[in-house]
Amino acid sequence: MALTLARPVHSELLIKKSRFIGCVQPVAGRPEAQQVVELLRAQHPGAAHVCWALLAGGQSAANDDGEPGGTAGRPMLEVLRHQQLEGVLATVVRYFGGVKLGAGGLVRAYTDAVAQALLQAEKLPLRRTLEFACRVPYSLEGLVRRELQEAGASLGQVQHGEAVEIAFTVTEDAAAALRSRLNESGQGQLHWLDAD
Repeated sequence: MALTLARPVHSELLIKKSRFIGCVQPVAGRPEAQQVVELLRAQHPGAAHVCWALLAGGQSAANDDGEPGGTAGRPMLEVLRHQQLEGVLATVVRYFGGVKLGAGGLVRAYTDAVAQALLQAEKLPLRRTLEFACRVPYSLEGLVRRELQEAGASLGQVQHGEAVEIAFTVTEDAAAALRSRLNESGQGQLHWLDAD
């Protein structure tokens, strides 16, 4: 089962005078990850490297940011894969301390920075969500809202016209039971719409 992270977690290592600031955090995809990396570059203008690895939305990416090829981004990515993570960005900001670490030393430093952060991270099961929309008479709006709340669904757009159109998202594992309850309590007055 794929896991994601509850919140960003940081680590810091000092290896032969080089400072490695690691962070693992949940992200929705590559555009958000690139924003985080650009923000880190702005926050750490004196850093020698801002390396990163991403597993999100079925995509993976790794960037060595000037370190010798394959010594930073790819090893960081392997740590994420080994932990079965999804929707996660790992970043490591390196301040060079004047002592070269060699390829093996760099791989260890970058993987350790990510692994140390992951040791403190709260991991959550990644749950796929589904989107739905239905139309009900005004008299059933309160009932539908209560059912959605009980199922842990997230209420989306609600439009009031001749009837009430309610959009929502719910985890895949709760979707069938929720639809069944809504169909039953709607007594034929609830109509499912194609979610956009």
